[in-house]
Amino acid sequence: MAQSALLNASILKKVAMALSGLFLITFLALHVSLNLISVFSENVFNEASHFMGYNPLIQFVMQPVLAFGVIFHFVMGFVLTIQNRNARPIGYAKYNGAANASWTSRNMIISGLVILAFLGLHFYDFWFPEIGYKYVAGTAPDATRYYGELVHKFHDPIRTGLYCVSFILLGLHLWHGFSSSLQSMGMHNKYSRFLSKVGYGYAVVVPALFVIIALFHHFNN
Repeated sequence: MAQSALLNASILKKVAMALSGLFLITFLALHVSLNLISVFSENVFNEASHFMGYNPLIQFVMQPVLAFGVIFHFVMGFVLTIQNRNARPIGYAKYNGAANASWTSRNMIISGLVILAFLGLHFYDFWFPEIGYKYVAGTAPDATRYYGELVHKFHDPIRTGLYCVSFILLGLHLWHGFSSSLQSMGMHNKYSRFLSKVGYGYAVVVPALFVIIALFHHFNN
């Protein structure tokens, strides 16, 4: 009875982890779409960014939900990693992880930590200055400032390199995470193979677009 309850709790944690990951995937699609506009039109990017930055629904509803989703996903990832390690039998003196799983699946916690560090850098570069600009300094809204702020951040080659490495690790994280999410939710049907291919494509295309955007603004500074 106790083992059954623990098993059900573990399944619920994995499903919750999968759902939070899929939620964050939708945000990434929106984020890369907005950033991609900066490659083609400075004015449209400024207008879209200004709308996102001052829309009450986005600022006071969607943004807190997103923050909760990020925190929940990473905390749950650490919890499940510790749980899996504690559940692994100790009797195997020689355990060859590479023979049983890919590097990506065995090191999701590492790629996750790098992504978490990248989020810290991203907040430092964009979110904290935005909060200071709007709510601390109380500066009047300027709908033309966003493009210049974005381009300025990618002037430094070290910062640009850190962003690119983080996006590559994000791709590896998504590559395993998407298929793992489908498995956790028990999606084994005629659509699962198609959805897996979509997930693999997403894991390549979206991080690659982030890298292209960063390099574009770096070399066009």
